[in-house]
Amino acid sequence: MSAPTSSHAYGIGVIAIIVALSASVVFYTSYYLPESLAKPSVDEHVLHPVEEMIIDMIPGSANPEQQDNFVPKLVNVQLSIDNHVIWTNSDETPHTVTPDHRHEDSYSGDFGSPGVVKPGETYEFLFTEEQEVAYHCSPHPWMTGTVTVTKARF
Repeated sequence: MSAPTSSHAYGIGVIAIIVALSASVVFYTSYYLPESLAKPSVDEHVLHPVEEMIIDMIPGSANPEQQDNFVPKLVNVQLSIDNHVIWTNSDETPHTVTPDHRHEDSYSGDFGSPGVVKPGETYEFLFTEEQEVAYHCSPHPWMTGTVTVTKARF
């Protein structure tokens, strides 16, 4: 039997590298990636609250002289009770629900309507953490509101 030549050693090295890379890819796609993309564990009662909180963008909200626009303007919701908030546009003008400062809920993602909420349409957001979020309408900055989320008292 002859001693391995350098070409045999090179071939074995290449095979070892390919096997190591394959194992790394399998680990990354099977274990690391799904864990990093997974949503956090949230109590089932928080995900399916008993009630919904409705905030109405009332007719005439685009008028800066009208004091009422988001009704109610200051909202207090409780996790597991009414933390599913729905903004309904009852006005004839498109509006937005835009956070004053970028806000991200660890389960639901970024807060804020992805575009305008057209007349008759809604924007919904499920709050899953205690927080306070101030928001406004981008085209109509006098339209402001705040949602304060607390834990249920039971």
